[in-house]
Amino acid sequence: MTPAASPRRRSSSSGYLSIGQVLARLTPEFPSLTSSKLRFLEVQGIVTPMRTESGYRKFSPTDLARVRTALMLQRDHYLPLARIREYLDEHGPDGASAAVVPMSIVPVGRRYRRAELVQAAQANTALLADAVSAGLLPAADTYDQRSLAMLRSLVALETHGIQPRHLRGVRQAVERELSLIESALAPLLRRTDTGSRERAGETAAELSRRMDELRAGLIQTALERLTR
Repeated sequence: MTPAASPRRRSSSSGYLSIGQVLARLTPEFPSLTSSKLRFLEVQGIVTPMRTESGYRKFSPTDLARVRTALMLQRDHYLPLARIREYLDEHGPDGASAAVVPMSIVPVGRRYRRAELVQAAQANTALLADAVSAGLLPAADTYDQRSLAMLRSLVALETHGIQPRHLRGVRQAVERELSLIESALAPLLRRTDTGSRERAGETAAELSRRMDELRAGLIQTALERLTR
């Protein structure tokens, strides 16, 4: 009796696409798409292509749809890949089509004056002042959505006795990580061509994600020791 085909072999003959086939389908709509960009989307968790026994990537119809949606949201709405990945994981690739984009994931670009920021975050002016003093937020007349999210986090931390002054070390650690990323990007940043700048942006995002994963792993390991 002939042995049953392995899942990998069955999948590779059931509508899965090679990198070249994915590019052939999508480059008419997204001319800047390359094989390296596809691999970067894999690193960022947008797609999870299977691998053949020879190590070649094979993309499912769902992978293809996720790539198309991610590229559309990047091109038309400048959304970060982390936000796109979260949305795709929650709603699937059909949740955001090229024709109808969910406005809930498109940033509105609102700016908040200080009083508005404090009110929206359910904070107080003293907490905002302490955050500025600790270098966690800038001293500005208006603030964006990221600042609002950070102030809300500070409000939550304050309920557990963690004040902005306690978080100066966190800011300093971020600055050290940025220095590492800048060093890694130096060869690309010294170039002036568009391709190098694009690769620098992609590499910076990948390095940032890896730093986040490492930090989260270290914290989780430490917490497990703490709670034993």
